[in-house]
Amino acid sequence: MARKDENSEEQESDEQQQQLANRIKDSARQIWLAGLGAYTKAEEDTGKFFERLVQEGEDLENRTRGAVNRQVKAVEDRVGEVRERATGTWDRLESVFDERVSKALDRLGIPTPGRVRDLEQQVASLQEEMERLRRKLDDDK
Repeated sequence: MARKDENSEEQESDEQQQQLANRIKDSARQIWLAGLGAYTKAEEDTGKFFERLVQEGEDLENRTRGAVNRQVKAVEDRVGEVRERATGTWDRLESVFDERVSKALDRLGIPTPGRVRDLEQQVASLQEEMERLRRKLDDDK
C-alpha cells in the first residue's frame, strides 16, 4: 500500500504542478492580452491626441494670425503717419532752405532763375519794340 500512497501522492503532485502551470500560462496569457490591449488603446489615443494637438495648433494659429495682422496694420499706419510728418517737415525744410538761398543770392546781386527769365522776357519785348520802331522809321523816310 505504500506504493499506492506514493503513486497517489505523485499523481496529486503532478496535478498540482499541472494546475500551477495552467494558472501561470493563463496569467501569462492575460498579461499578454493586457499588453496588446494597452498597445491598441495607446495607438488609438495617440491618434486622437495627435488630432487634438493639430486642432489646438490650428486654433492658436488663427488667433495669433489675427493678432499679428492687427499689429502689422498698426505698424503700417504708424509708419504712414511718420512718413507724412517727415515729408511735411522735409518740404518745410526745403522751402526754408530755398528761401534763404534766394535771399543770400539776392544780397550778393545774383539773380534767381525766375528773375533771369523775367529779364529775358523784358529783353525780348524790348527787342520787338525796337524792331517795330526801326521799321516805322524806315517807313517814314
